[in-house]
Amino acid sequence: MPKVTQVYALERVAQMLGADLEMLEAIVSNDDNLSYGNIISVDTATDENTKLITAHGIEELREMLSDARRSKEHWRDFLDDFVNDPEIIARVKENGPR
Repeated sequence: MPKVTQVYALERVAQMLGADLEMLEAIVSNDDNLSYGNIISVDTATDENTKLITAHGIEELREMLSDARRSKEHWRDFLDDFVNDPEIIARVKENGPR
C-alpha cells in the first residue's frame, strides 16, 4: 500500500461524491466497510474521533455507491446493509439512487 500523504474530511468527500454526509458517516463508522487503511481516525481535543478518508478510500466509496445505484432494489439493500439509522435510510431512500 502506498504511503498516505493526504486525507479528506467526510464533509469534503460528500461534496465530491454528491452523497449524503450522514450516510457516509454511517458507512465509515464501521472500519470494516472499507479496505484496511482507507479510514483514518483522528483523536481531537474535543474527546471525539474524526474520521478521515484516503484518496483510495474515496475511490472505494465511489465504486460502492455506483454499484449500489444500479437499481432501486440494489440501493435499498445497500442502505439496509451499511446504514444502521432508520431516519437516514428513510431520507436517502426517499431521494432515491442518483
